[in-house]
Parts: sequence; structure tokens; C-alpha cells
Amino acid sequence: MRYLFILIIAIPAADIGLLLFSGKAIGVWPTFLLIILTGVIGAYLAKREGLQTIRKAQAQLQNGQIPGEAVLDGICILAGGILLLLPGFITDISGFLMLFPPTRRVFKFLMINSLRKKIQRGNIKIIR
Repeated sequence: MRYLFILIIAIPAADIGLLLFSGKAIGVWPTFLLIILTGVIGAYLAKREGLQTIRKAQAQLQNGQIPGEAVLDGICILAGGILLLLPGFITDISGFLMLFPPTRRVFKFLMINSLRKKIQRGNIKIIR
């Protein structure tokens, strides 16, 4: 529940505050153009990284491997692309971090640990 509060209220409020501060510091139009620019760059990067991930998953499947890491990459790329399309500097920074492969490893590590803990607690059951 606390994570939901942060996602729905705290992050957008901080983003709005930062946008207002930026509007006063550099002006409304430069702030507006910066928001548009990060959205366009984010869409391009998400498309490029997404296509690379799809190719990697297809290659793994052709070799008889399970594309587990490619799936995690895809989740990070999707989330990063969505965050970059949202207006705000905090969401843009988070989105860029999810799109770049070196920093994406941190998010994949966090997802794996979260899934592992849920499996150990019995919240997720794997049926064979």
C-alpha cells in the first residue's frame, strides 16, 4: 500500500514541483521543449532497445533456450518507455535508467530478488 501511495501521489507531486521550479529557473518554453525532447528521445531509445531485445529472445528460442533475461529486459524497456512519455524530470530520469543496459541490470536484479522472496514466502507457486 505504501508503494502505491508513492507511485500515485508522491512522485507526481515531486515532478510537478520540479517542473514549476524549472519553469521559473529557465522559463516556460525551454521547460516545455525539454519535456517534448525527452519524450521523443525516450520513444526512439525504447524502440531501439525493444527491437534488440526481441531479436535476442528470438535467437535464444531458436537455440532451445528460455529467454528469461530477455523477458526481464523487455519489462524494463516497457516501463522505461512509459516513464519517459510521462511529463516530468523524475520519471524521465527513471525511464532513462531503465533503458540503458548498464543501469538496467540494477532493475533486473531487484525484480529477480522480489520474485525470489515472493516464491519463498509462498505468494507465488510454481506448478510443474
